[in-house]
Amino acid sequence: MGVMNNTEPFPVSDNPVVPPAQSSKKSGCGSIFVYFLMFFWNTLVCLAAGQIIWVIEQGNFSGEVTLPNLRWLVMLVAGLLVGGPNLLFSHFIKRPGWHSALRVWAWGGLFMALMTPSYLVFVTDFQATMLLKIAAAGVYLLILLAWNSRHQKAALPNAKNSLWLVLALTGIIGLPWIWVGALGSVIDTLLALILAFIFGLSASLTLELTGVVNNPEITDKSPRWLWLNALTSTTLLGIMVSGIAQSGSQPVLYLCVPLIGLSATAISTIGGASAPGSRRLPLTLLIAAPVFWPLALVDPDELMVVISSSEGDLLPTVLTVSLISMLIVLISGLALLSFQRPIRHTSRKTILAWLPGLLIWAGMVVVYLTLGRPGLYGERLFVILKDQPDVSAARQEPTYNQRRDFVYRTLVSEADRSQSDIRQSLDRLGIKYQPYYLVNALEVDGGPLLKAWLATRPEVDRILASPHLRPLPETLPVSSGNMALTYGHSWNLEMIHADKVWQELDVTGKGVIVGQSDSGVQGDHPELAVAYHGFNGSDDFNWFDPWYHTSKPTDLGGHGTHTLGTILGKNVGVAPGAQWIGCANLARNLGNPALYLDCMQFMLAPFPQNGDPFKDGDSARGAMVLNDSWGCPDVEGCDANVFQPAVKALQSAGVFVVASAGNGGMGGCSTVEDPIALYGEVYSVGAVDIDGDLAEFSSKGPVTADGSGRVKPDIIAPGVDVFSSMPNGTYASNSGTSMAGPHVVGVVALMWSANPHLIGDIERTTRILNETAQPYEGYYPVCVSDQASPNNGVGYGIVDAYAAVKAALAEK
Repeated sequence: MGVMNNTEPFPVSDNPVVPPAQSSKKSGCGSIFVYFLMFFWNTLVCLAAGQIIWVIEQGNFSGEVTLPNLRWLVMLVAGLLVGGPNLLFSHFIKRPGWHSALRVWAWGGLFMALMTPSYLVFVTDFQATMLLKIAAAGVYLLILLAWNSRHQKAALPNAKNSLWLVLALTGIIGLPWIWVGALGSVIDTLLALILAFIFGLSASLTLELTGVVNNPEITDKSPRWLWLNALTSTTLLGIMVSGIAQSGSQPVLYLCVPLIGLSATAISTIGGASAPGSRRLPLTLLIAAPVFWPLALVDPDELMVVISSSEGDLLPTVLTVSLISMLIVLISGLALLSFQRPIRHTSRKTILAWLPGLLIWAGMVVVYLTLGRPGLYGERLFVILKDQPDVSAARQEPTYNQRRDFVYRTLVSEADRSQSDIRQSLDRLGIKYQPYYLVNALEVDGGPLLKAWLATRPEVDRILASPHLRPLPETLPVSSGNMALTYGHSWNLEMIHADKVWQELDVTGKGVIVGQSDSGVQGDHPELAVAYHGFNGSDDFNWFDPWYHTSKPTDLGGHGTHTLGTILGKNVGVAPGAQWIGCANLARNLGNPALYLDCMQFMLAPFPQNGDPFKDGDSARGAMVLNDSWGCPDVEGCDANVFQPAVKALQSAGVFVVASAGNGGMGGCSTVEDPIALYGEVYSVGAVDIDGDLAEFSSKGPVTADGSGRVKPDIIAPGVDVFSSMPNGTYASNSGTSMAGPHVVGVVALMWSANPHLIGDIERTTRILNETAQPYEGYYPVCVSDQASPNNGVGYGIVDAYAAVKAALAEK
């Protein structure tokens, strides 16, 4: 080794310096075989574990496939499968380069195994996951240092002269992430920074103390060992990053992190010699960089396929940036490995060496402020209060509009009263919040510390998460259909006999206002334009967009345009004479309790574009029948009872609420589990196909999420390959219980149009729908053992518009 630059002796390494003559000896075929055997084994185990965990997370996050949370077991087994064989072989392979490689990989396996507890946390609990990973890495460092205190290593080459180079590299790696990403909250960003740093420190110390970057062959400038140790370092980082990659980040971190081992190995050869540990900081920062940028600038929730896999959404963009980052790391690493001369600077040249890095970081600031998304976009808290008023007395009001007004004004008054103290406290602290009345609750901008304080307040019942997606680098493209309009009634309308209602009973839904809360609506679509309640008028009281605050009905994803078309489309709808008002509660595919409640409140008492729901709501302008082709699962922050007060209040107000049952039916029974479909006050709809068979994806009862055991769904309707409208004036056939629910909404609109005396009468309307449903004659899932009507597969059967409207006409 080179001469040390201080005079104090250092402990003798248990991996002693080998004279150059000995180091040039061939290692033997056995060592080479074992090395590459374990290289492929490590790679296979880590990729397999990452894939299994990714599948579990994606399935459970989407809610369509419920898998047991065995992520912790997969990570523990993977850590043992990596650590055990490498440790075993390191006892038999004694040649320094091969021995230290196997030993460092065994340490990587330990790092993976220690990360096991972080996989016990719910998949969306980002902050708790990060804290557990930081704690596990801290334990790893303590074990590593304790081991090293008994096995002292040799002195390290000096890399202080490489800090300027690390500054430039970390900036170049971060530049594409600055453009595409957005920071979370202060706590999110701080946790990402700490985890990245402790990961970098763990990796650099592991390489240092096991002798990989302190190998005598490297100090002899042997190209063979330089490239071998680069492969060893890259493999170690691949193993260790497997321990921290989760919640959809696996492909991103796998692409970005391991190849930084090339640059780390190269930088370990730069400079003269000095005291041990003198280059830990540059290596730590270098390894931390590709971990920090994606963790800090990309919300893990947004890497889930169900949210961000569509064109223009974040996942394809992030994968592209990950590939760019990987290429940057690869090219820089190969270039540095090819440059093996020590870099020495005079004081004058040192200043010039720092200049490129400083310019790169200055450029990053400019990009962030001009092309990026400056600001903090952290998660929020949904604070539910104990006092949830009972407005069932509204049923005693003499008219429908008075009934609605009673509910609105009572709830607003009670919310103002019961929230008074907590609002004043938040105002004093300068904390932003949004109050709600349909559920007596507030959405509060805060993190764990604020949550802990709020939980101590006597008026607070419970606190839920309210996840918010961070802004995208570009506006999403508008989804379009790929089919042309074919005149003549579709199979779905004929199955429920809607065509007979128009032709024989001359009822089309006129006089009924439908409320559509979904991804949005293309307001000027030929199927929907004339039916818009604000057509040739004002968008005030008719359209609300809490996502993007658009002033006119807009739909990027297409889901809302499709479902609304089925309800009242001029050519494709069940009730083409009805009118609609709209709200965007799911403009991207991850909502939260507050966004859903925004739209539910708007449906009860609409308000002007920039109005205050508490002061400017007008219940007389509200929707009579609501279509809710959405569910709020755990990953969106909801618990089973979150909207129970809201649907009770809507029922008391005489608003008929229809919800799609959900698409988790492949998981068997008890898959009607998300609000609002699980509630007794909501009419829930499953899906049937053109042959009259229950769709496999259609969720089934009984409801166990709230312990009620109630039968669900209530009824079924066409939901497979349903033809309807799409944005840009197009059409498409889609499947899901989202397509089934709108049929029932349309049927209720027909019933209330035929007999206005039924408007607001939820009980009689429900009874008619149940009694007139067509008997189901298709197959039953095995789990539905009791097939008497109603049952947990199909409810009362297939909705029948003609029979329901005839029965409605017979009511007085």
